[in-house]
Amino acid sequence: MLERGAFDGVNLALMAHPGPVDVARARPYAVSHLDVAYDGKAAHAAAYPEDGVNAADAFTIAQVAIGLLRQQLPSGTRVHGLVTRSGEAPNAIPQRSEGRWYVRGDSTALMERTRAKVHRCFEAGAVATGCDLNVNEPTAPYAEFRTDDDVLDLYIRNATGLGRAFTDGDAGLGRMSRASTDMGNVSQVVSSIHPYIGIGSAPAVNHQREFAAACVTEAADAALLDAATALALTAVDVVSDNGICRRLLLPSGT
Repeated sequence: MLERGAFDGVNLALMAHPGPVDVARARPYAVSHLDVAYDGKAAHAAAYPEDGVNAADAFTIAQVAIGLLRQQLPSGTRVHGLVTRSGEAPNAIPQRSEGRWYVRGDSTALMERTRAKVHRCFEAGAVATGCDLNVNEPTAPYAEFRTDDDVLDLYIRNATGLGRAFTDGDAGLGRMSRASTDMGNVSQVVSSIHPYIGIGSAPAVNHQREFAAACVTEAADAALLDAATALALTAVDVVSDNGICRRLLLPSGT
């Protein structure tokens, strides 16, 4: 939407995301999405193993290399993924293996430096086994988030008035604010906020079955209404604040 001009002429973007607790400030990682594939050569694993080039082994080597790399990665990074295909039958040397991986960083620059190191780990799998390596990015990287502090202060005031209580986004259940989102890209060009609305699911957290179940409860419905109301009230407050309106509407330096 951003690339196609959907945000041209837009001065403010507001979004809320569910989590176990309320967190005001979004601190998402920048992230690069990687589709990784190795192509080797199939052969009968018992009769002609020396004629095979094992694509599954290539992924094993890459994952071991990534595991060893973690000791040298700064705390503001995350690297994780999974193998989605690793052969078809145990009596056949796997000809192709595939996986999906994310490389995250506190900033786009840190993410890109880490991605280069992770890519070398995938190259190690190819070199060691003799497989061909193919790495694609199915979507553009997501940037880190840039929060409009003045607008966020208005949201906090409105949400607090509705009875919401906020948790530190760096601690405990508040760490949902450290995910990644393509709204980070939007926030680089449009003033934005991205608070998290708590649905009262604790101890369940996002991407757990228990959290999904908590999303279809009366408490979650009430949280959704609170989020929509607080965002709407914040938009009204922005329009009513001449200082913020002028800053959002006028080009920088005008």
